Order: sequence, then structure tokens, then C-alpha cells
Amino acid sequence: MKADKEKQIKKLKTVRGQIDGLIKMMEDNRYCLDISNQLMASISILKNINKDVLTAHLEGCVKDAYNSGEKEIDKKIEEINSIIVKLSK
Repeated sequence: MKADKEKQIKKLKTVRGQIDGLIKMMEDNRYCLDISNQLMASISILKNINKDVLTAHLEGCVKDAYNSGEKEIDKKIEEINSIIVKLSK
């Protein structure tokens, strides 16, 4: 992985803490909108991590594939297209 691994792990640990908090909020029958706000915060962090990982992939792995030759870049383009399809659902 070409992304800043330590930075991404720190963000994932933050989300893990938020998920634990969400479970407790639900167990405690907290107000629905408070739960929803916490869910949106967790989703936002996950989207940010995904953006960072994909950007690092483009700047690292795809660039390396481009330098390796046409067959490798075609493979990377297929991978990116697959991710775009998943993101657009």
C-alpha cells in the first residue's frame, strides 16, 4: 500500500472507537438523530481514508505500471474502472 499507513491506521482506530460508541448509543436507546450524526461522522472518515488510498494508488501503483509497459497499465485501468463502478452504486 502506497498511502501513509500510520495516518490511515490512526483514522481507522478513530472509526473503531466511533463504532464502539455507536453500539453503546444503540444499547442505551439514545436519540435517533444523535446516532445518525455519529454514523455520518464515521462514514465521512471512511470515505476520506478511501480517497487517500485511491489517490496513493494512482500516484504510486498506476504510475509504476505506466513505467512498466502497456500490459500493466491496462490492468490498472481495469482495476480503477472496477472501483469507479462500485463507488457509483
